[in-house]
Amino acid sequence: MLNLQFIDISWCNIIDVHGHSLQDQTQLKVLNISHIYFEIYDIFSIVANFRSTPIQKLVMTHKLREAVSLPLNFFQYFKKSGIKELQMGYNSFVNVIGKYPLPPTLEILDVSYSNLNKFQFEMPNLMQLKLQNNGLGKFLASNRYSKNITEHLEYIDLSFNEIQRLRFSIFHDHPKLKAINLSHNILSDISFDISTLPTLEILNLSYNNIQGFSKGTMNAISNIVRSSGLKIDLSKNNVQCNCNTLPFIQWMFENHRIFIGIQTYRCNWMNNSVITIYPLRPIVLQLEKECASYTVLIACITSGIALACVVLIGGLVYRYRWRLRYIYHMTRSKYKRYRPILDDGHYTFDAFISYSDEERNFIFKNIIPNLEQKESLNLCIHHRDFLPGEDITQNITNAIHESRKTVCIITRSFLDSYYCMFEFNMARMESIYSRGGQNILFLVFLEQIRPSELPLLMLELVQKQSYIEYPNDEQGDVVFWDKIKETLIT
Repeated sequence: MLNLQFIDISWCNIIDVHGHSLQDQTQLKVLNISHIYFEIYDIFSIVANFRSTPIQKLVMTHKLREAVSLPLNFFQYFKKSGIKELQMGYNSFVNVIGKYPLPPTLEILDVSYSNLNKFQFEMPNLMQLKLQNNGLGKFLASNRYSKNITEHLEYIDLSFNEIQRLRFSIFHDHPKLKAINLSHNILSDISFDISTLPTLEILNLSYNNIQGFSKGTMNAISNIVRSSGLKIDLSKNNVQCNCNTLPFIQWMFENHRIFIGIQTYRCNWMNNSVITIYPLRPIVLQLEKECASYTVLIACITSGIALACVVLIGGLVYRYRWRLRYIYHMTRSKYKRYRPILDDGHYTFDAFISYSDEERNFIFKNIIPNLEQKESLNLCIHHRDFLPGEDITQNITNAIHESRKTVCIITRSFLDSYYCMFEFNMARMESIYSRGGQNILFLVFLEQIRPSELPLLMLELVQKQSYIEYPNDEQGDVVFWDKIKETLIT
């Protein structure tokens, strides 16, 4: 029987396998040894024949009862056999990772129903790869099944593999791929790149959890449709008909001819009811109407919330504006001129004198002679003691912080001056946040000013008797300077 071309010994009760039993079958084309339960070494004894014996098709399904890893050199036995089709499904090859490439003549490889959790090979001339009903989902999420360019692959079946997502580049370098079967998995979106598949004709995504396609996926599919006439099966998925998926539903309506069996598609409506998606035109019109009002509502709510936040933040900033400015300037001073006050109460100045430029003569002719020259008090006068080149607000903050008291010379010019009021409010913040609530402000009214003309916060100080009026007579003048001296040294 040296001219045998077809041998079918499937379902036979074979007790023993002899090595080199097929080495004389030089005309052999097809061998079927399925449904014979062998140990892995028995399979090797048979496969070893093909180092010298030609074979075109080998069927070796339903052979292993126990899970094993396919030996690394398994496919090396077929390297010179001329094999074109190898069916080895319904076994338990848990790991099939190839150290060596698949045989150069192999065109069809079926490793379905084999409990695979890893599979990766170089596939120089493979045209069809069947990997359905395995457990490759976790592996393919971060790995490819092909190690390099797969120039001739036309069909890949990855159905029933518990796939949640696929590596982005899993189908790269497949220039001739025509059909992909990803049915009966748990995909929720197309996370893989299909833009490099210009020849793709069939994409089976049925029985998944897909709710819709991203914009990038829709663009890629539209480009492929123009070049290859791609058809997609999206039946039995979890398609959503809501405002989030409206662009996808509109795209489906524009490209409804590419969907296989679209008449049976169903989608989840916004009220959680399930409706038939075809015909698509009424669905699209209803969604556009619903989402237009929804968009306006969302825009109004968002604008209202944003406005409320702006008003709230603005109100808080305005209410605590002086506190915030005080904290800002004190923080800056830590990295510049600021020197912390010692715990024993020693200050650089006895008092910081706050006044407007219109009262400059009063300061130099009255304040300085009576308080510095006669009483030996150390005063901080901005015209004299501020550091040149330093920011004026920083000079003010440092002067207040380094002075035991702050004396404000109140006139209408003072009330109209931005920097005078800045000095008043910074001294007030100093009292609250750096002096433990101790009042360091003392007001000197150089002019007669009605209470209604005073700011509310300044009026509170007046009501607490933390002020003195400049007298217009000589006797009162003596009392005036004694009162100020007493205030500054206590």
